[in-house]
Amino acid sequence: MSGVAAQDGNAALLGPNDPEPVELLNAESRSPILLICEHGGKAVPEQLGDLGLRPGDIDKHVGWDIGAAAVARRMARALEAPLVLQRYSRLVTDCNRPPEAPDAMPEVSDGIEVPGNRDLTTAERRARELEIFRPYHAEVDRLFERHPRKAIFAIHSFTPVFGGVQRAWDIGFLFRHDDETSPRLAEALGREAPDLIIGLNQPYQIEDDSDWFVPCHGEARGVAHSLIEIRNDLISGEAGQRLWADRLTRIITQFMETLT
Repeated sequence: MSGVAAQDGNAALLGPNDPEPVELLNAESRSPILLICEHGGKAVPEQLGDLGLRPGDIDKHVGWDIGAAAVARRMARALEAPLVLQRYSRLVTDCNRPPEAPDAMPEVSDGIEVPGNRDLTTAERRARELEIFRPYHAEVDRLFERHPRKAIFAIHSFTPVFGGVQRAWDIGFLFRHDDETSPRLAEALGREAPDLIIGLNQPYQIEDDSDWFVPCHGEARGVAHSLIEIRNDLISGEAGQRLWADRLTRIITQFMETLT
């Protein structure tokens, strides 16, 4: 398996040269808002080499959510809210998927083969869960325990074309049982920028088998929440990242003023 190191069932995954899985901004903030970005980074543990990917594949939408981390950091600074950002590639383990989900550690993602994810043993999958997935979500839990929060928002981006199908939306707000937060954010954004194509539960639907944030952080806590998906070509550069961070900061600020 090119570029992929063998892993002993009892060996640790992350070594001394690997970054911690979690980046925290404004960790001491008492803001009622919590921001998270599960697909913010594209690091790969040294032990896994390059996952057998072709050069440049990790930089594509399959490897991370292009532009999402930059937007989330800008929002965190503007809102003075804590941000929990994942540093590792979604191809190593997808922190918005249940660890047992087939696409949590995909062998193929949007037509791109990931040789380093073929025939993973139970121990190898478990190591990724214990050392990357769980520490990430433990930080989200810790920030909720530290101070009361009224809302949590996940910042994502999506590719304009997936599986050969064009996606028309500029942004989507995803939800399931909380049918107030996302529609209100979408309505506020539509008033601010009427030319935008805004989707609700687009470009995909929330399901227990394939999603973690909405069921396990938003719904489980009963707080206002929305998974926000921005089309990645709109935030691939600094100008777009600034524009969308400012837009989302304004509509979230307005929304929070209405919460009791």
